[in-house]
Amino acid sequence: MKTLLFYCQHILGIGHLIRSMAIARGLSQDFKVYFVNGGEVIQDFPIPEGIEVINLPAIKTDPNFQELQVPDGFADVDAALAYRRGLLLEVCDRIRPTAVMVELFPFGRRRFSTELIPLLERAKVHGAKTICSLRDIVVTKQDQARHEAKVCKLMNRYFDQLLIHGDPSFLPLENSFSRVGDLTGEVHYTGYVVPDVDREFTPRSETDPPMILASVGGGRFGHELLNCVAQASQFLEDRIPHHIQMFTGPFAPEDVFNHLQAIASQRSNLTVQSYTPDLLSYMAKADLSISMAGYNTTLNVLQTGVRAIQLPFTGNDDQEQRLRSTRLEQLGIVKVIDSTALAPIPFSLEVIRALGHTRSQQNFCLRGVEITAARVRALVAQEVFV
Repeated sequence: MKTLLFYCQHILGIGHLIRSMAIARGLSQDFKVYFVNGGEVIQDFPIPEGIEVINLPAIKTDPNFQELQVPDGFADVDAALAYRRGLLLEVCDRIRPTAVMVELFPFGRRRFSTELIPLLERAKVHGAKTICSLRDIVVTKQDQARHEAKVCKLMNRYFDQLLIHGDPSFLPLENSFSRVGDLTGEVHYTGYVVPDVDREFTPRSETDPPMILASVGGGRFGHELLNCVAQASQFLEDRIPHHIQMFTGPFAPEDVFNHLQAIASQRSNLTVQSYTPDLLSYMAKADLSISMAGYNTTLNVLQTGVRAIQLPFTGNDDQEQRLRSTRLEQLGIVKVIDSTALAPIPFSLEVIRALGHTRSQQNFCLRGVEITAARVRALVAQEVFV
């Protein structure tokens, strides 16, 4: 069976990992997939059957986005990267991959180039095809022209194919990267990556109260949103029939989780949990989703058709979530708020209004998993994609 090495480095939340694992699952029908995880290991994170996970010494960023944190047992980040590079090259020589897929690099994660460029070079020695897996929006830089020139140079030198996991009728990559036309390899849109696009959901029981779902992805950020929801639960308790199900995320600090649980212990309409591997099932039963505006959570909203309030993450001047959620608001699909709206009483009124909103329908392509797999198969086989 053909082999594929999939490299994913998540450093903030879990969105990159969720999307990458969904793609890896789709590829596992045609390849033996070795999934390299460069970020923290998440307890209870589901691993599809047939995928071998290789966990590198985990690297993540500090809370202020200023620098990467040093893994335990290493003198500095460079020492950790050198060790990881050796592991990657060993794996590459052992499995002799037919294809190597790298998530985000070189559009991002360039700090990891000291391990990724040697991996790509070694993979080429083994005759592997190389693919960049990219979400619909990339982070812009202060010196954008220089950044884009470097991206083009690396893409044209090391990659055979760019797969953009989005729908150009909704958000073309050119909105955040102007030089797509200068890339010499294959460039294809796959549609959005939805792990279970054909999933049928169990209907909610008539005895279940209306449910409001509050979540913030991995949980490193968005604590102010969760706190506002928890405080607003007091005002909502006697005004509307409902129950609030809150997930703080697996990376939420313990003091944040404990504080929210303490509030929940005083409320009849609020339940606080850390993490669920199946947020989608809750989303399908919810009358309203309150969340950040990350790629995967937004796709859960689109897939289930739930009403939604979104607070885009804008830390470190990252405009990815703002761009996506603003476009969705223009189409009448979500309500976007900012930090000025995070006061319990005004927020409670937003919740009540959102529950009465009839959202617009959409028909964006959500079949990114199967289209990605087809594109990779065609690249490896050098077939014409139909």
